Amino acid sequence: MTNWIDIAALSDIPKRGGRVVKTTSGCIAVFRTQNDQVFALDDACPHKKGPLSEGIVHGNAVTCPLHNWVIDLETGSAKGADEGQVNTYQIKVENGRLLLDLNQLKTRSAA
Repeated sequence: MTNWIDIAALSDIPKRGGRVVKTTSGCIAVFRTQNDQVFALDDACPHKKGPLSEGIVHGNAVTCPLHNWVIDLETGSAKGADEGQVNTYQIKVENGRLLLDLNQLKTRSAA
């Protein structure tokens, strides 16, 4: 059973941009694509823990600002020659508001 919590307005995140949401178990990066799709995943690149929320969004991917690793926003997997994975989280837009699944956040462990 999902338990949705309101975290922000969709308009709080620029198109092709990201923001960070701080939780008791760590930071989650929330992204908005050019066509208003939204994604949520750990805010730490699997390579050197770079802040993905500060990366460049292109298509359904984000490029880490530290070492240019490309992370798929849908799966959390590194693309191309790089290997690694970050956790993804259920997020949806309802009436212009972003909602995260609280149950997923509760089971998340702080890294």
